[in-house]
Amino acid sequence: MATCDTCGNDYWMAFEIRVVSGERYTFDSFECAVQKLAPRCEHCDCRVIGHGVEVSGRFFCCAHCARQGGGIGREIRDAVGAHPN
Repeated sequence: MATCDTCGNDYWMAFEIRVVSGERYTFDSFECAVQKLAPRCEHCDCRVIGHGVEVSGRFFCCAHCARQGGGIGREIRDAVGAHPN
């Protein structure tokens, strides 16, 4: 069995994730993996689980937060659910 790096649970179905830097993490659930690895939105502080928006190396959960979090131009739009103009 392996111990989760987030919650410490010892679980027989734990899995390992290796990130680009080469670090390896063990998790017992996707929830724990998200808590440990997902970036936080720089405006609202929620976890960015989907694609999110990256602007100049800054991460946001959506286009709204990207615009609110630093005066970034209005050209940024979320692709999912965006109404074509």
